[in-house]
Amino acid sequence: MSAAAGAAGTHPFPDPSTFPRLLVHQARVRGDRIAMREKFRGIWHAWTWREVLAQVRAMACGLAAQGFGRGDHLAIIGDNRPRLYWAIAAAQVLGGVPVPLYQDAVAAEVGFVLDNADISHALAEDQEQVDKLLEASTAAARKLRIYYDDPRGLRGYADDAVLSCTQLQDAGRAFDATHADFFERALAAVVPGDVAVMLYTSGTTGKPKGVRLTHAALIAAARGGVAFDKLGPGDEVLCYLPMAWVGDYLFSYAQAYCAGFTINCPESAAAVSNDMREIGPTYYFAPPRVFENLHSDIMLRMEDAARVKRVMFDYFMAVAERCGADILDRKPGVPVLDRLRYALGTLCVYAPLRDALGLARVRVAYTAGAAIGPELFRFYRTLGINLKHLYGSTETCAYICLQPDGAAKADSVGMPAPGVEIRIAAGGEVLVRSAALFQEYYRRPDASAAAMDAEGFFHTGDAGFFDADGQLKIIDRVRDVGRLAGGELFAPNFIESKLKFSRYVKEAVAFGDGRDQVCAFINIDAAAAGDWAERRGIAFSGYADLAGKPQVLELIRGCIDRANAELAADAMLSASQVRRFLVLHKELDPDDDELTRTRKVRRAYVEEKYRVLVDALYSGKTEQYIVTPVTFEDGRSGSVAATLSIVDCRAAAVAA
Repeated sequence: MSAAAGAAGTHPFPDPSTFPRLLVHQARVRGDRIAMREKFRGIWHAWTWREVLAQVRAMACGLAAQGFGRGDHLAIIGDNRPRLYWAIAAAQVLGGVPVPLYQDAVAAEVGFVLDNADISHALAEDQEQVDKLLEASTAAARKLRIYYDDPRGLRGYADDAVLSCTQLQDAGRAFDATHADFFERALAAVVPGDVAVMLYTSGTTGKPKGVRLTHAALIAAARGGVAFDKLGPGDEVLCYLPMAWVGDYLFSYAQAYCAGFTINCPESAAAVSNDMREIGPTYYFAPPRVFENLHSDIMLRMEDAARVKRVMFDYFMAVAERCGADILDRKPGVPVLDRLRYALGTLCVYAPLRDALGLARVRVAYTAGAAIGPELFRFYRTLGINLKHLYGSTETCAYICLQPDGAAKADSVGMPAPGVEIRIAAGGEVLVRSAALFQEYYRRPDASAAAMDAEGFFHTGDAGFFDADGQLKIIDRVRDVGRLAGGELFAPNFIESKLKFSRYVKEAVAFGDGRDQVCAFINIDAAAAGDWAERRGIAFSGYADLAGKPQVLELIRGCIDRANAELAADAMLSASQVRRFLVLHKELDPDDDELTRTRKVRRAYVEEKYRVLVDALYSGKTEQYIVTPVTFEDGRSGSVAATLSIVDCRAAAVAA
């Protein structure tokens, strides 16, 4: 019997209350089922639950041999790879804390976490990440032991402090052979109240904070979601979201360990779409931008399709719009003829579309992180894709609200998840109490105390209310909600979301607090707007040139007019219609500190950095020259200059 199987047989853990115990439990009850797959050089490689336990055992013992132990922090950086997920479990076995980092973080951001979390061990995917860790640790004068997964380009890194994962695991097997029962004793010592992972916040208003989440909290959230959506060993998930994000930890790790389903790591970010079609996940999560991009791809393909296909597509999409969502929700009253038409549409259009998107087998799909356009939300549901909203944050293990099957709504984030209590404070802030709350912010007792009240409610910082159906609606961040000069409500995130419902708008930043009107910065979606321009014979040389074309400015004005019409229908926000806008000459970028790594706008920073443009919007100017410092992909610094046109918008009539 292998060491892994022996461990599984010796420690059945009837109450698997930590992730290492859940791993042993899965290896015992479904040891021969596939736990993980990874596509490498075009071939899918698979590991069973029993094999994953053996890999984790070797890695944990290897880390122990390297001096990693209880309470230590292990940095993990790279794309979604099996060994990186095994490293999370290996650190947990030893009572240590894995600290995933965003793979696109620059060395300075990595250095902040290395220093803040006092990290002495790190596991990296490849040479790029190893170099980043070495640069960051040198700058911080910190000795760091680094282990890497992909050996390409690392042959010359002859240093005892830089080892391959293969060397680490070989050392672990040797350690295991000479330290009888070490693994079992270490695993048994981990308790539910131990910290399972530390995830850093996006840092929209300051330095990121390390959020410490316990095994008990994460397992409570995972089990709640698994039961809610009836997930099981037969489900498949594609792991492509950043490992440093709480959503990936919940969906790709915690729920997999609880439900026993299979997680799949794509070959690369560029191959996600193809790998999705091959795997056919049954459980899927994506932020709105991914669903928007998929929809744009469909529309672009249909514009290039033969006339017969376009006519058929338009006809059956009209049928789907009429009855598709009701059929998905199994509502009565759908006419028999429409059901027959929808069945024919499934054969000719809907099923092929779902297959092309890689969503042919999806049983449950979620979106979160930002508002999704109601038309887009309905589009996927009419195709027969069970797309729903969820609501959560890092501090709540991404577990606050879920939408039940048959009750999905585009304008809400769902009902309180099982075991979650929600209270709306006097000022409209959403407060949450559950077993899935974080333990603390690392080394920030002040912030921890400010976030949790005496009754155990976490203050989310979001403003919201419950609608007539008992579903929560989020308006904006409490700190961002303001008033126009006339006293009317100003909710910038809500306005920006309306603007981003357009396929041609990638980012928007709204201004208006304390001012007489709302103005906005716009980032166009270069792919969608570029395709629109090419089809009309409009030549352009790059993003800045395209963004300044009069035809593109008129296109964006049309998008804003539609958003204004929606705002006009909202009694609370009808005064917040956008009156003037400009299209920025560069895309907002995390490397320029304008966005967080989760692509949230650093509003105060953007307003200060582009102060000359904000002043121009409110001074009546029709154009403004600006020179902006930028950071290029290779790390070099430079600047871009442009004269930006400022465009006036039409305000929609407000219904009496």
